[in-house]
Amino acid sequence: MTLPSWPYPRWIAHRGAGKLAPENTLAAFRLGASHGYRMFECDVKLSADGVPFLLHDASLQRTTNGVEKLAAGASAVAGEQAWSLLSQLDAGSWHSPAFAGEPLPSFENIARYCLHNGYFLNIEIKPTPGLASQTGEVVAQHAAWLWQDSAVPPLLTSFKPPALEAARNAQPELPRGLLLDSLWPGWLETAVALECLAIVCDQKLWDPTSVAQAKDAHLRCLSYTVNEEAGVQRLLALGTDGIITDRVDLFSPQR
Repeated sequence: MTLPSWPYPRWIAHRGAGKLAPENTLAAFRLGASHGYRMFECDVKLSADGVPFLLHDASLQRTTNGVEKLAAGASAVAGEQAWSLLSQLDAGSWHSPAFAGEPLPSFENIARYCLHNGYFLNIEIKPTPGLASQTGEVVAQHAAWLWQDSAVPPLLTSFKPPALEAARNAQPELPRGLLLDSLWPGWLETAVALECLAIVCDQKLWDPTSVAQAKDAHLRCLSYTVNEEAGVQRLLALGTDGIITDRVDLFSPQR
């Protein structure tokens, strides 16, 4: 799987608009876009009935009113709920009153928003524990269908190699990136074996040695979550390729 060139912008808005709006919602994407961002990162998992939707946490507790809407004693694990319930939750009030009533978006809705406006997407496959392979396969199938007429597909990333492997097996033409929170033994070999195009890692993990290792393997180097100018300058000096940030209000993607 190859692309004619690396087609993605350097600047990527984390979860839509960082912390300025409720993460992983359409409102966040719109706010990030209002600051000039053309590429967004988001987290996608599956409902109990197999609908891909946006949510970072395994639980509904932090960013929705799901716990109060569930029957007494019911599980708060998002992936154990049907989309018919998830789609009715308030995913905005936790952030601020201005976003009260903002719903959890389906992956399809976010995809169509990005496609209509010519935006790029970094999809983190964020499986409910135990569902890495199933989630990778379903997300890849949906992405291939939604972007079938687009020249630039989304970048699929995950911390879970089984999710990336399932995505590759389902839709090998979609570009992939391995997410890392440490340089665990075999990280580079795993990325190469999964035919990834990129490594996306905690910004602290990039240094001249790790960047050279990735570049020698023909992998692009992306970083999360970069919110300070000093970090930006260090990563630019190292020659890295992508910066995922919460500070869409501080860093202009046109800089």
